[in-house]
Amino acid sequence: MCGIVGGICQNNITPILIDGLKHLEYRGYDSAGLVVLTHDNVLQRARAAGKVANLEGRINSTIVNGTIGIAHTRWATHGKPSTKNAHPHICNDSVGVVHNGIIENFLALKAQQQAQGYRFTSDTDTEVIAHGVAQALKECDTLLEAVQSAITTFQGAYGVGVISPQHPGHIIAARSGSPLVIGLGDQGNFIASDQMALISITKQFIFLEEGDIADITKDSVSIFDKNGTKVKRAIKISKLKKGQTSKGDYAHYMQKEIFEQPQAISDTLESRITKNKVLTSAFGYEAKTIFKKIEHVQIIACGTSYNAGLVAKYWLEDIAKIPTHIEVASEYRYRNPIILNNTLFVTISQSGETADTLEALRAVKKRNKNIHSLTICNNAETSLTRESELTFLTHAGPEIGVASTKTFTTQLVSLALLSVVLGRCRNQVSQEQEAVIVGGLSRLPNLINKTLEQEDRIIELAKTFKNKFNALFLGRGSMHAIAMEGALKLKEISYIHAEAYPAGELKHGPIALIDKETPVIAVAPNDELLDKLKSNLQEVKSRGSHMIVFEDEASNIEPMEGMSIIPITHNLGRITAPIIFTIPLQLLSYHVALIKGTDVDQPRNLAKSVTVE
Repeated sequence: MCGIVGGICQNNITPILIDGLKHLEYRGYDSAGLVVLTHDNVLQRARAAGKVANLEGRINSTIVNGTIGIAHTRWATHGKPSTKNAHPHICNDSVGVVHNGIIENFLALKAQQQAQGYRFTSDTDTEVIAHGVAQALKECDTLLEAVQSAITTFQGAYGVGVISPQHPGHIIAARSGSPLVIGLGDQGNFIASDQMALISITKQFIFLEEGDIADITKDSVSIFDKNGTKVKRAIKISKLKKGQTSKGDYAHYMQKEIFEQPQAISDTLESRITKNKVLTSAFGYEAKTIFKKIEHVQIIACGTSYNAGLVAKYWLEDIAKIPTHIEVASEYRYRNPIILNNTLFVTISQSGETADTLEALRAVKKRNKNIHSLTICNNAETSLTRESELTFLTHAGPEIGVASTKTFTTQLVSLALLSVVLGRCRNQVSQEQEAVIVGGLSRLPNLINKTLEQEDRIIELAKTFKNKFNALFLGRGSMHAIAMEGALKLKEISYIHAEAYPAGELKHGPIALIDKETPVIAVAPNDELLDKLKSNLQEVKSRGSHMIVFEDEASNIEPMEGMSIIPITHNLGRITAPIIFTIPLQLLSYHVALIKGTDVDQPRNLAKSVTVE
């Protein structure tokens, strides 16, 4: 993986490809490249390790012009980051290919193709696609037929774009497990792994479905399903705006997205709540009927979304009184879980294309027909939204920074709404209780703005991390999940090794890690576990660690030597507290990363949307 863009148009395609790659940089990558079919019907390729700017420099020194081309930003899966492993890959100057995904049987295919005389110049699995299509072209009349033939030999996931001098007026796009969209423009047609790549040139998109293959020319698009039957797919008008993808006056996308959270949460709540009630219809027209059947909840997610699900488990069991389980998608899909009837299978994903989460949903639907599915997602027109019965869109807006911020807090808001609705359907939530929760959620934008005012104090604390290499985060109850999210953010963007534990587990091993070189960060809401947490902090103090405590103003934690206390706000409720305490942890991670000098928006080795297993 990571990003694909391509097109066929009246004018030079190269500037469009470069612009598209720049719009895909947020996904994370380690190299970039493009190939253009020139006016002389020759494949001309340029590739570079590192940033798209490096590729742009190579193009400026060697003119690359043509009306048809494909381009790619790569995040290494097979073969180390290098120019030779960057896409596109070419076979015998007859086929150019870009590819997202993993070809699982590539070693067997490679051996077979080497026996046929094909020479490999990279360490990637993608090269077997180029050779496979080239071999099929020897027996097929069209590029479409050649790609259709070649993909029958692939095992795994792929989103591919293919061009060939033998068929100069065509781009072939195929998807199986990796998303692709087609952009319809005034002067040509385009492909991309993400509509963001094409937002500068079109707002009209066709989202390919699983197994689709498309034959694209300058003036037409023909789509065939996995059975080879010609089909029509709906044209969707994108609501994305070009300005949404700029940093504006902020130094980084992550900083911008942290400060966008009040508005993002307002957008999540808009039209989903009244003054004192959550609207069941926010989850879909069938939600009321389905929710009344639900007896169990199973949450599946990865990364930050998993941490949101951990918080939701507390809410669902506390508010809705419904048994709730949560697992990491990459583990869940490879075991044989007991799937009870009338289970609501909840998937959480920012992109809606997370490979392990999607495959877990598919596996569950095959095993038990008596479950119902809901996805909580930031993007419409995704695999998860298409394959789930119910959908709740968070409306967080584009999130460009690799480290999730506003998508996490809007996921929490969405899950809070779900807890209330399920509780009401199960007669576990009174009108008075619901009104209190809705009132608390409505206050969130103002509470977050107030919390953001603590940034200057957090900057001073961040300076103490300059020469630190380890950190420990503590929380109790649902705050353990928030501590996990804080640790994840710190390690993602500052590269500090950070772990999170329930504070009560300190004596069971983690306390061995604590010394004066390991800062301890604790979140301390004013709840029934506060006194227990205070005792845990005494244990930390006795080991000489510097402590940073983010507390509810009503917690009244007694200052100690070596402790920095940051009051957040007053008497937060069980729903609002996890959301509000997330904000200072995001700010701390951001400013520590600045001090460490890391790439905040594109941290090493990470991708925004993980579309491979």
